[in-house]
Amino acid sequence: MKGGTRILGIDPGLQVTGFGILDKMGQRLDYVTSGCIRTPHVALPGRLKAILESLSQVIGEYQPQQVAVEEVFVNANPRSTLLLGQARGAAICACVTHGLPVAEYTALQVKQAVVGNGHARKEQVQEMVKRLLCLPSLPSADAADALACAICHAHGGMGLGRLATAGYRVRRGRLT
Repeated sequence: MKGGTRILGIDPGLQVTGFGILDKMGQRLDYVTSGCIRTPHVALPGRLKAILESLSQVIGEYQPQQVAVEEVFVNANPRSTLLLGQARGAAICACVTHGLPVAEYTALQVKQAVVGNGHARKEQVQEMVKRLLCLPSLPSADAADALACAICHAHGGMGLGRLATAGYRVRRGRLT
């Protein structure tokens, strides 16, 4: 893409990994594609392989220049958190093997950047992604989360435009 940046957003999951690609031209965001990678019901190594190979295929076809991945949150079940972390690792490996820079964002950062509320519901994220990218219909929840991650990255991580966020941390949805 000439004069702009193509961004791949990833919402990692062991059963379903969402991806979304958009082009950033100045302040304008243009939707390119999105979808879900559904892993087969096989043992963990086979699922991780499916994520790695499918994302490699997406990267090869659409040639993104930057990647934004949602960070894993720690939930009540440590096993689920570890499995999700492994799916996320497979997704990141697909990106770095293609030489792509990877940025990571918390769900709070993504929701704050897209909806304006770090505790927004999935339906709110889907609706805002639809509106921001002028989509004809709501994307699936996983694809919407991936597109939201890409939008967050395009807007400087927190919807702050060109304001550098390096060296700051997020506390209660605000930079400190």
